[in-house]
Amino acid sequence: MIAGSRGNGGACVEEISSLMQGFAVALTPFNLLLMAIGITLGVIIGVLPGLGGANGVAILLPLTFSMSPTSAIIMLSCIYWGALFGGAITSVLFNIPGEPWSVATTFDGHPMARQGRADEALVAAFTSSFVGAFVAVLMITFMAPIVARFALQFGPAEFFAVFFLTFASFIGMSKGSPFKVIAAMCLGFALGAVGLDKMTGTLRLTFGHDELLSGFDFLIAVIGLFGIGEILTSIEDGLKFQGAHAKMRLSSVLTTWRKLLPYWATSIRSCLVGCWMGITPGGATPASFMAYGLAKRFSPNGKNFGKGEIEGVIAPETAAHAAGTSALLPMITLGIPGSPTAAVLLGGLMIWGLQPGPMLFVEQKEFVWGLIASMYLGNIAGLIIVLTCVPLFASILRIPFAIIAPVILVVCAIGAYTVHNSMFDVWMMLVFGIIGYIFNKLEYPLAPLVLAIVLGDKAEEGFRQALLSSQGDLSIFFSNWLVGSIMGLGIVLLTWPLISGLFAMLTRRNATKLADSGAAGE
Repeated sequence: MIAGSRGNGGACVEEISSLMQGFAVALTPFNLLLMAIGITLGVIIGVLPGLGGANGVAILLPLTFSMSPTSAIIMLSCIYWGALFGGAITSVLFNIPGEPWSVATTFDGHPMARQGRADEALVAAFTSSFVGAFVAVLMITFMAPIVARFALQFGPAEFFAVFFLTFASFIGMSKGSPFKVIAAMCLGFALGAVGLDKMTGTLRLTFGHDELLSGFDFLIAVIGLFGIGEILTSIEDGLKFQGAHAKMRLSSVLTTWRKLLPYWATSIRSCLVGCWMGITPGGATPASFMAYGLAKRFSPNGKNFGKGEIEGVIAPETAAHAAGTSALLPMITLGIPGSPTAAVLLGGLMIWGLQPGPMLFVEQKEFVWGLIASMYLGNIAGLIIVLTCVPLFASILRIPFAIIAPVILVVCAIGAYTVHNSMFDVWMMLVFGIIGYIFNKLEYPLAPLVLAIVLGDKAEEGFRQALLSSQGDLSIFFSNWLVGSIMGLGIVLLTWPLISGLFAMLTRRNATKLADSGAAGE
């Protein structure tokens, strides 16, 4: 027992030492400049409806090709932090969710702004966002090495089981139709299969086009699906911006911070919800709604929610940032993204020649701890920037959307062209943009499609390697407690919509029988 405690203490000291080395990497002048630029760009992306964290990272990913992987991931992750902060500005001032997870913030944030408490609502949102992200980064700091060391025991069967669990989680935990999730995922698998088969060396689904020998470039697909698709939808909606004004004073910041202290229980509960929904493929949007619902249920002022209650801003913002940040944990340790933005970052790591997963902590230790250190610094920088520059960022919405949309489209086209200096990629970007637009109109989710494009070939490779080692015996996926438990959990999640549907049907039938027997007794 004593030896175990010493081992845990030694591991903790080693992680803190590695984190200090990461701060040394992240605190170089160039990386600090990239943090400031990334946060600023991210807030702008978060402020503009039609964009978002995943879209912004995808569009700006080509800018990082000339940088070192550490500097590139620092800038892209800071764009993500900035987008998380920026969504609250439009939610509070304009009642327009800049991000999907900011919808719940509008319920009480905008009523506060209409009551002349916009500064209070924004300070509460930014501070809660910082707290949620900080707790999630602390979890990543101490959990990531443990998960990575555990994952070093994985073979092809275990890795396929984890991929299967990830795909099944999207199906089982989806709020929409599971059939739409499966359809989107199948299209992603088909797109991911295009090109040269790594196992046999044969060509698949290229239809004679030499440009498709290496398959669909992940970056082109993401820029089209997210950037072009969202902008086309926004143009159709004809967005017009009208909202409240906010001035941030030091006195109002300090006053609001004092008001937030009594809501520590709400913050802790929302952090737990966010971290759980981030590690699992639940995502920031469900986390924000779940935290808001729990806060309303447990608050003594629950009846005032929706009328300008500050607790209704604290809960969703804390949970959304905790979920958005903790989604990077499975990406770094297992190579499995927990959110669309994490999927885009995963693709970026692969472009830079890095393989996310447990070996990343062994082979690229400086990179991993530099990234984790930048999470701490990026969130601090983000809080300072948004508190001091809210009026400036809010003024962006005074620019007509008819001017902003073409600029974004041009940036997308330039980004797609620079991947391979080919016009074919630009045309493919437009095709993916139309697919993204159609998916939005038909309410098909894009996240499972992106996930399947990124991980489809890796899941196939793990599946085939496992079957080769077992000579085609499927029992290898249940050959030990580790792979068997992961596959079992995946099967439960895969069939969960059917199980929950049958349970609901039986509950209704029993309720009907009880009602009928009661009526007969009377």
